[in-house]
Amino acid sequence: MRIAVGYVPLESDLGVPLLSQNRQFQWFSRPTFVYPMVPASAATLLKKRGHEVLWLDGIAEGLTQERFDERFTAFRPDLFLLETKTPVVKATWRKVDHLKEIAPQCRIVLCGDHVTAMPEETLANSRADFALCGGDYDFTVAELADALAAGADTDERLKANFPKGIWWRGANGKPETTGPFCNREHNLEELPEIDRDLTRWELYSRANGNFRRLPGTYTMAARDCWWGKCSFCSWTTLYPEWRRRTPSQMLDEIRHLVERRGAKEIFDDSGCFPTGAWLREFCEGMVASGLASRVTLGCNMIPGALDAEQYRLMARAGFKFVLFGLESAQHATLERINKCPLAKNVEESMRLAHEAGLRPHVTCMIGYPWETADDARRTIALTRSLFDRGWIDTLQATIVIPYPGTPLFRECRKNGWLRTEDWDRYDMREPVMRCPIPDDELRALVRGLYASFATPRFVWRQLRSIRSLADVAFLARAALRVFGHLLDFRAARKSGGAS
Repeated sequence: MRIAVGYVPLESDLGVPLLSQNRQFQWFSRPTFVYPMVPASAATLLKKRGHEVLWLDGIAEGLTQERFDERFTAFRPDLFLLETKTPVVKATWRKVDHLKEIAPQCRIVLCGDHVTAMPEETLANSRADFALCGGDYDFTVAELADALAAGADTDERLKANFPKGIWWRGANGKPETTGPFCNREHNLEELPEIDRDLTRWELYSRANGNFRRLPGTYTMAARDCWWGKCSFCSWTTLYPEWRRRTPSQMLDEIRHLVERRGAKEIFDDSGCFPTGAWLREFCEGMVASGLASRVTLGCNMIPGALDAEQYRLMARAGFKFVLFGLESAQHATLERINKCPLAKNVEESMRLAHEAGLRPHVTCMIGYPWETADDARRTIALTRSLFDRGWIDTLQATIVIPYPGTPLFRECRKNGWLRTEDWDRYDMREPVMRCPIPDDELRALVRGLYASFATPRFVWRQLRSIRSLADVAFLARAALRVFGHLLDFRAARKSGGAS
């Protein structure tokens, strides 16, 4: 079969969408791209199984709809795997209908956390042929393609041959399904190493605010987070079971990225990087192989999960950038969103990570229905204190959004907290939950989080940290991105979403 994998162009005056491989969605004034590990794995697995594959990312390539259509129709795909998210799902439905007009022979498969939460909605509102549930798009679409290639063309044969978690329209027009998805049936150790040429890794190697050294790229040691219970996280709907690859597989992949691609920085996009004996074996392997001195590593980590010795081991292994989910300074909020209890030790974790030589980054959210403006200001005060003491280097601030499928969304529906279910408005530019804080003040508080780093001591430390032209370039890019984020939250929405 001829199979396209990628993303359709999403034009909007709101900016450039950060859609690929992203747990939350934002429009950015300045483009930033995350290498989509699971769709890239899907393309690789499909090619290995003998299918002809085209990687077509209209967003990262900056394609107009006309140019995208030309390449799409020239390839004449039999199947198109397309990931989407809540704030652009309506725009994606319109794009799907357009593609079915210009390429009626192509069967379109939509996937992602929103589709997983509401598959029947997608079939009812678009001409998509299949809704694919769960996060293992790579395994599932490969099984789907094989079944279609083998001639599964009736409801009975579809049900008999399709993998679990597939939805489609039956012969009577009503939704049919193979049942709930089951990720634990898939062994990550059996996946081939991603074909970076096929999936055009270079498109995502520079326009990324996390990378200090270029080119940079991504890996994914695990799916997804060993805690996996945070009520706001959309990926808990995709990966309810924690699975990981082996340390030796990760070391081999990193070696190939350094030696064959010239990667200078690698961020691992697991929801939380593996800890314990796995972490020790991996770090010791980085040191013993000499890779620790050749590439800079980054990862997600839960505050409180590691001790001082483990942070020092990570530093010796080449880790620098470590992203922590701070979320709120209110312990009551952390308990309410079911954050890992260890995360209450955020200040101690930042201190230990910093003293080990790492560069901590924290993510914060405001706009919880139960938090007051004073509660939000305490989160700002905490981040400012962490910046002032030199324990964190950067942050990301957002308005909390209850994505469909998450426990937070269900809580909002139960309590009548939702102000709208217009999915276009779930893009973090405005609150969609009822909150004690007025909208204008909420946006000002987000800007306050981004401005919290601007203490004289912090700025002086950054200037003193410059060791190369790469450091100068990174700090310049970081300053521009902070300015862009301030613009992102400067005022109320003036227009609709993507077209």
